[in-house]
Amino acid sequence: MEGVTVLIVGAGPAGLATAACLSQFSIPYAIVERESCSASLWRNRAYDRLRLHLAKEFCELPHMSYPVDAPTYIPKTLFVKYLDDYVERFNIQPKYLSSVESSTYDNDEKCWSIVAKDMSKCTTVKFMAKFLVVASGENSAENIPMFPGLENFPGDVIQSSSYKSGKSYSGKNVLVIGSGNSGMEIAYDLATHGANTSIVIRSPNGESMLNGNGLPIQKYPNHWKGENGLYCAGLARRGLAGIATDAKNIANDIKSVMDSMSS
Repeated sequence: MEGVTVLIVGAGPAGLATAACLSQFSIPYAIVERESCSASLWRNRAYDRLRLHLAKEFCELPHMSYPVDAPTYIPKTLFVKYLDDYVERFNIQPKYLSSVESSTYDNDEKCWSIVAKDMSKCTTVKFMAKFLVVASGENSAENIPMFPGLENFPGDVIQSSSYKSGKSYSGKNVLVIGSGNSGMEIAYDLATHGANTSIVIRSPNGESMLNGNGLPIQKYPNHWKGENGLYCAGLARRGLAGIATDAKNIANDIKSVMDSMSS
């Protein structure tokens, strides 16, 4: 059993930002990640053309800016390098290939009991943590809606996280469902590679419906704090700016609780 003050679940941008903010207050933490690297979504499941959709000043994580010569809209490769530099600067050391199996709050001990599977050794590790931060990401699971007839469709059906480039779609008919940032950018990429591209939109003004699965019950801006030392970071669909705000709020709140306990 490993006792920690704060356990962070997920080593994507939200988990890394929370770790950095905690380190500013010298609050000890552990961070677990089920993949073999940090920010696996950005490294392994982001399309080649991807750039951040907001200017760089709105996409910085706490306590570290982009290089002064970085372009206004950061490409995927540069953002991944930024995250690697962030990990090195704040000496963040995630426990990779560690998948959380369960978490329960112990009312007697006033702490969280978390069981994680070490996938490299096929063993389990138990953590006891005063605070638990869920930073597993709002886009970590693929979502392909099922509808009648889809099982008989002879072509490929993929989710945007599996899309890399339009090169293999040249001359083919491709339908993109959704007009969010990813949908519009993928449609453009397909068209530039010679695909016959169509796009369907749920509503004429581009609004999308929020999927409640895995998202906070509390509405923004009160979404990040639960009860008994439970927090969530980066799950409010506010992009990297929202991640930065969540991380700061969580670290500040944990520091406030710890200060009150020691006074």
